[in-house]
Amino acid sequence: MTDETTAHPHRPHRWRRDMVELAALFTAVAAADTVADTVVHGSDGPVLLASSAAALLATTAFHIWWARRTSSRGRTPQPKQPKQSMQPERPEQPRQDPAAEDATGTTLWRMRTTVRDEPGSLAALCTALAGQQVDILSLQTHPLADGVVDELLLRAPAALAAAHLADAAAAGGGRQTWLERADAHDLVDAPTRVLNLATRTALDAAELPLALRRLFGRCTIRSVPARSPRGGGETAGQVPAEGVWEETVMRLRDPSGGTITIERPYLPFTPTEFARARALVELDARLGPRVPPRADVLTLPEGNEITIRRAGAEDLAAARAMQERCSAATLAQRYHGPAGDADRYLRHLLSPRFGRTLAAYTATGRLVALGHLLWDGDETEVALLVEDDWQRRGVGGELLGRLVELAVADGCRSVYAVTRSSNTGMVAAMRALDLPLDYQVEEGTLVVTVRLAPAPVPALPPAP
Repeated sequence: MTDETTAHPHRPHRWRRDMVELAALFTAVAAADTVADTVVHGSDGPVLLASSAAALLATTAFHIWWARRTSSRGRTPQPKQPKQSMQPERPEQPRQDPAAEDATGTTLWRMRTTVRDEPGSLAALCTALAGQQVDILSLQTHPLADGVVDELLLRAPAALAAAHLADAAAAGGGRQTWLERADAHDLVDAPTRVLNLATRTALDAAELPLALRRLFGRCTIRSVPARSPRGGGETAGQVPAEGVWEETVMRLRDPSGGTITIERPYLPFTPTEFARARALVELDARLGPRVPPRADVLTLPEGNEITIRRAGAEDLAAARAMQERCSAATLAQRYHGPAGDADRYLRHLLSPRFGRTLAAYTATGRLVALGHLLWDGDETEVALLVEDDWQRRGVGGELLGRLVELAVADGCRSVYAVTRSSNTGMVAAMRALDLPLDYQVEEGTLVVTVRLAPAPVPALPPAP
């Protein structure tokens, strides 16, 4: 129940103002009679008339001031909003829909802040944000041993700077506040987003690194194999079955071998997030290896038909046979090193844990091209290997276009390709995408980065 106080303002007595006005009127008449008599019988008439006019103007100004002061005293005071109220003041204008609010100048923010685990702490935080005209769209809580981490999706005025938003959280009792710009994809509530990620992971083993990245936002996902494809370098150490959590780093045992490392240096993980990551990895382990069976048959301009489908470990023998048919120059352009090391990468590249691979087969069942979309930490690399006899016939361009579509669907903002500056075929395929490109050349190595447009947000079904 809310305590309310009804205000009864003191009304001023109108008869007092009337008496003052009547006395002023009699005074003015007496003064006018005296002035008129003096003007008629005296020699300084004009001077006395000017003085009388000044006195009348002064009396009028005093009357106006007195009337305004009396009127302001008679106004009814407005009751104040209680400080600990969970509900902000209602705006005078009716609330607009979210699309209209974005059009009128608002910004989406993701905020994470730690508050005390006691009654009223969340109310204080909400009240402080409401004081800055900030709308809370969603809220998640992560219990800790010494407090609660609140993760909020906010819609704030575009003119409100991040520093002022952090100050408002601190005024509401928040500490260790972290802010990041959000977009329309974050408007999906957390349970729905987790269920979608679990569904995609169940359908495709390559989705696990992407699901973890989408679950935790901006972070680095690294899959470390049990054995390095180069025969040396970094290899996965022994990780307990339940995983390891160390503040900003989580290490989980990869069901396909090796480890999956999740790093977020700017923000510690919470026990809730660690449990969610373990649940996704356990789901992947129970379902085992799987690749979507979809395949598309395309007709090249010259009339040949090729089948493009997802590739996996079952394509290893065909991929080795294709590499043996490729020239040393083609292998060097693809692997940027000695051709003798190329065979060591195939098993690594065909693993769904490190990305997606598309294979192009002829009508006779011969593998003639491979396209890779590789997860490189928080970046994405694209690579092509086309057999010599099938180069410059549209196969590589078709694979590249489909890989870019997969990258857009996976929420990647850019992809890059590393090749030799003399590889004009790769450059032509990248330019044919008709997307913004960035070029960087260093010692004969060419890095082409493609800037991708974000995927459209699916419309939510109307409320019943």
